[in-house]
Amino acid sequence: MMNTEAMTEPQVEGRDVKRRAGPGLTESRAPSALWQGVHWFLDVISSLRLTVFFLCLALVLVFVGTLAQREEGLWAAQNRYFRSVFIWWSPAGAKLRLPVFPGGYLIGGVLFFNLLAAHARRFKFTKKKIGIFIIHAGIVMLILGQFATDLLSKEAAMRLYEGETKNYSQAFRENELVILDTSDAQRDHVYSIPERLLAKRLEIRDGRLPFTIRVKRYWANADLPKERVEGAIVSGATDGGLKDYFVLPRPRVTDTDSRNFPAAVVEVIGESSSVGTFLVSAGMIGRQLFEAKGKVYEIALRFTRYYYPFDLTLLKATHEKYKGTEIPKNFASRVRLENPGNQEARETVIYMNNPLRYAGLTFFQYQMSADEMVRQAGERPSSTLEVVRNPSWLTPYLACAMVASGLVIQFMTHLIGFAMKRRTA
Repeated sequence: MMNTEAMTEPQVEGRDVKRRAGPGLTESRAPSALWQGVHWFLDVISSLRLTVFFLCLALVLVFVGTLAQREEGLWAAQNRYFRSVFIWWSPAGAKLRLPVFPGGYLIGGVLFFNLLAAHARRFKFTKKKIGIFIIHAGIVMLILGQFATDLLSKEAAMRLYEGETKNYSQAFRENELVILDTSDAQRDHVYSIPERLLAKRLEIRDGRLPFTIRVKRYWANADLPKERVEGAIVSGATDGGLKDYFVLPRPRVTDTDSRNFPAAVVEVIGESSSVGTFLVSAGMIGRQLFEAKGKVYEIALRFTRYYYPFDLTLLKATHEKYKGTEIPKNFASRVRLENPGNQEARETVIYMNNPLRYAGLTFFQYQMSADEMVRQAGERPSSTLEVVRNPSWLTPYLACAMVASGLVIQFMTHLIGFAMKRRTA
C-alpha cells in the first residue's frame, strides 16, 4: 500500500536562488567605488614592493647628494637633496623649475606611512610579538625625531672675549637687515628683515616697520673696496658711511669653512619722502646712523641674532696643548651666567664633551683663540661657543633604547620558549 503521507512530504534540496528585488529595493551588494579606492590605496601604501622601491630611491638620493656636496657644499646640498620634498632643476637661462627626483622629506614620509600601514594591516598583537612592537615603535620615534630636528632645531655661535658679556648668539649662514631705534639710552628697539626678502628686490611694507624699505640692488656675496679695482662697480648709495665704497661682486661660496657676505643698496622711505639710500654689507662693521621722525636710527646688514633673557660672561679661556706639540689637549671656557628674571647667577666651565645646558639651549665648546701666540701678539683671548636649540634632542636616545630593548625582549621570548619545549620533550 502506498504511503500517501510520504508523497506529500516536501523534498529538501540545496539550491542557490536569486532573490528578486521588489520595487524600490537595491539588490546589488558589490562594494562601492569609494571603498574599492580606499582598499586599493591601503594595499599600495602597505606594500612591500613600495618599501623596496623607495629604499632604492633613498640609496640613489644618498649617493647623488653626497657627490653634490663637493660642488654645492654641505649646507646647500643638504637643503636641496635631503631637506626638500622634490629636487628641482632649472634649464639654463630659464626661470622655470621642474621636479626631477623625490627629495628626502618625500622619501622619508612615504617610508614612514608605509611602515605604519604595514604594521596596522599585518601585525597581530600577541605576547610573543611584544618585542617586535617595541622595535617598530622605536623606529617610528627615530623618524619623527629626525623630522622634528630638521624643522625645529637652530644652530648659532657666540664669540666672547675675556671679560665680555653677551645676551645673543649669531647664526652661521643667515643674515638680516636691521633698523635699530637708538633713541633710548637703556636699550635698542630692533626691526629685523630676513635676507630672503632682500634677494627678491621688492618694496617691503609692514605695519610694524617705521619705514618702507625699497631694495634697489642685491648681491649674494660681495667685497666692498675703498678704491676702485677691476670688476668693482659704483653702488649708487647717497647716504651713510659706505656711500663712497665700491662693490666687487663675488661668486657664491659653498665651502663649509667659508661664508658669503651679502650686500645690498636699500632706500629708506618715510611717510612723505625718501630718508636716504644706503649701502649695507654683512662684511662691514662700521655703524651707519640717520635721523628721522625726531629719532636716531641705525641701519645694518648683519648675521641673524637670537636674543636670550640672560647674560653670559667669559671669565677665562684656556687653550692647552700636549707638551712639545701643536696638538690641542683641552679647550675650556669658564663663564658666568646671570639671569635677572629669576635672580640666578652662577659660574660653570664649558669644555669638550661637557656642554652647558640651560633654558632649552646647549652651549658647546666650538673654537678657541687663547694660546701663547695670541697673548704675545697682544690680542685678547677669545672663545667661540656653538649654541644649539633642539627640542627633540632626547628622541634618538629614547628610540635607540626602545629598539635595543625590543630586540632583547624578542630574543629572550624565543629563547625561553625554546628552552621550555626542550624541557617538556
